[in-house]
Amino acid sequence: MKKLNKIVFVLVIALLSLTAFAALAEQTAVLDKEAFDTLVANGPVASDEAIAASEWATKVKNAGVLRIGGTESSLLFGQLDETDSRYRGFDAGLYQLLAKYILGDSDAFQLTQVMSSTREEILITDKVDAVFATYSILPSRQEVISFAGPYFTSKQGILVDINNEEIKGLDDLADKIVATQAGSSGPAIIAQYAPQAIIAEYDDDSFARDAVETGRADAYITDYTLILSNVVKNPGKYKNVDIFGEDDNYGIGLPKDSDGVAFVNAFLAEIEDAGLWTELWQITIGNRTGETAPAAPAIGVE
Repeated sequence: MKKLNKIVFVLVIALLSLTAFAALAEQTAVLDKEAFDTLVANGPVASDEAIAASEWATKVKNAGVLRIGGTESSLLFGQLDETDSRYRGFDAGLYQLLAKYILGDSDAFQLTQVMSSTREEILITDKVDAVFATYSILPSRQEVISFAGPYFTSKQGILVDINNEEIKGLDDLADKIVATQAGSSGPAIIAQYAPQAIIAEYDDDSFARDAVETGRADAYITDYTLILSNVVKNPGKYKNVDIFGEDDNYGIGLPKDSDGVAFVNAFLAEIEDAGLWTELWQITIGNRTGETAPAAPAIGVE
């Protein structure tokens, strides 16, 4: 009986520890909504002359709304809060600051949900004015659209189930099924860094993660920042086992050869100089992950 009681006691302590860990992780992941909303509402406003000098910005100004291609399911970059129907995250903060910059109202935007495979299409067909979606600047994409920025730099990561002890890095991916997003830079990155892996392409992040959860894939390679978002959002479910690759510069997708590139770059320079880039990063990412804010990337570097 004493032995049984001891076992029960150990199990209870373990359960309480896991509960405390989950509670701490959840608390860390909470975004300061008031700080976010205050920051985007008080962003700078472009002069009438600056807007008039840009055909792209003038079009947005005349329409009275900034049409954005983005996401509503990326915890750190663009998440829809169903309690108040507001979008928050690093990308969401930037496009709301841009709406304020052009239209004087951070709420004057309209969001179209995108996947990796649809981002160029909605720009080419004029369904949106800009795409903010952890959008890697790649030569193949620059053939059909243009990019402002970069506004963020990441690398690649490897997401696995938290109980997976077999995969600890790139060297363990030979003959393993590795998920990635169709239309992203993932397939080429896997082919380069893990050429013996078996590539499995999925339409979006949630399908790729589901493949890992159900055992249809052994790992998932994507931007480290997206993996970090998934780990923070799902404590005790996933882990990242490696960070690798060259710098992955995120840009703001714009119509091909649009003068919006110069306009948006000027906007980025202004918010960086004002310290708003760092403040937004801290609110949406730093305070929720415990990481230190990096320096903003040099604008115009691809």
